[in-house]
Amino acid sequence: MTINLNEYDAKQVVANDRKHVWHHLSQHKVYEDSDPMVIVKGAGMRVWDAKGNEYLDAVSGAVWTVNVGYGRTEIADAVRDQLVTMNYFAQTAGNVVAAQYAAKLIEKMPGLSRVYYSNSGSEANEKAFKIVRQIAAKKYGGKKYKILFRERDYHGTTITALSATGQYERKNQYGPFTPGFIEVPHCCEYRSQWGEVDDYGLRAANEIEKVILREGADTIGALCLEPITAGGGVIEPPEGYWQRVQEICNKYDILLHIDEVVCGLGRTGTWFGYQHYGIKPDIVTMAKGVASGYAAISCTVTTEAVFDHFKEDDDPRMGYFRDISTFAGCTAGPAAALANMKIIEDENLLENVQVQGAYLLERLHQLMGKYQVIGDVRGKGLFVGFELVKDRETKEPVDESLAMQLGAHCMKNGVIIGRTNRSFKEYNNVVCLSPALIATRAEIDIIVDALDNALAELAPNQQPVIEEAKVAVN
Repeated sequence: MTINLNEYDAKQVVANDRKHVWHHLSQHKVYEDSDPMVIVKGAGMRVWDAKGNEYLDAVSGAVWTVNVGYGRTEIADAVRDQLVTMNYFAQTAGNVVAAQYAAKLIEKMPGLSRVYYSNSGSEANEKAFKIVRQIAAKKYGGKKYKILFRERDYHGTTITALSATGQYERKNQYGPFTPGFIEVPHCCEYRSQWGEVDDYGLRAANEIEKVILREGADTIGALCLEPITAGGGVIEPPEGYWQRVQEICNKYDILLHIDEVVCGLGRTGTWFGYQHYGIKPDIVTMAKGVASGYAAISCTVTTEAVFDHFKEDDDPRMGYFRDISTFAGCTAGPAAALANMKIIEDENLLENVQVQGAYLLERLHQLMGKYQVIGDVRGKGLFVGFELVKDRETKEPVDESLAMQLGAHCMKNGVIIGRTNRSFKEYNNVVCLSPALIATRAEIDIIVDALDNALAELAPNQQPVIEEAKVAVN
């Protein structure tokens, strides 16, 4: 496709970007000698930069966001039509699309009933933390204020969201942090703390109970977890883990907060990642795929029991949830979210995720059989990754530079992949893939073939395809 640059000077755009824009997660020293990438167009699963280069996007906008793909005129039209009718009024009052989307969303989330709007995943999680803290103040005399989070999970970029994040490098240099956030051990079986064991899922969950007993169950208000750890290395909790976590939360009267910012809205093949495991959360947060990046919106969804804590106390000064999010009153978000959900339903994208996700895992296991540098393949739906190791026996991670080189090689050949982005001291070695829910078999092949070519050049120590790699798909 040819990009029409007549409406602007591409060189000037790049120059302005280099001079004035502060990019996320970027060391800008490199831009003294090279141009920053400027994306100018998207269609389906492809994007084009200001120089006319075309890329197949295997990470949905680089951060697991554009779930239904680029160029969706039906979402853009829905937003435009809504904005000219009613663009904004503070969420102290309601609006049509916010009410409609809340009802549609709750249909997908049995057991939950209330939707609190804000703008980003970080903010959605902040709201959840404030809900827990205010319940502690109202019901428990302030004592049940601690919030547990898991090593390797990520819950956002604000200081308090980082306080609940189990990734060393993301947190480094930003302390001191909000007190009362307590880490529990990770549940990555490939990196088992106890070696090879038959009951890893139960052991990992029971470690949470040990932390609760150490801290005092009467001080713990909530446990905040990703259903599948995302930026921490695409970690799906093993068998038995989630059921035991639910038991522990019920036993000690601890609210279960599930962070669906990445997994939500179809990424794993169900509406929400937690729905694979039969658990019943008290609070669910979401952002990214809610509107596929067509508007800024996030949601903090709760049970009626959680909501009732703020209704039963009719104190006009302190009884209600004393929070506000200015742009939660912008109607663009729920308008886009409604159109986004309709696309997922009308195009049967949950089923597509299941089918194409299984094929993607199959192809990645074939790569694992071919390249010894791949130590583990994991994930669910169109949310998968593989870990790069120097040695399969010792599981010693490769230096993060190899993952960076793989990304650069794939991009040079027209495919954008992801990786753990300097989140840890040593485990920045996971390649992450999350193509849009519309991905086809042919597009999956393009992504994996690009990885195959990159690995052949950068990590060519091959071996015959092993039967284990095939079995692991089932």
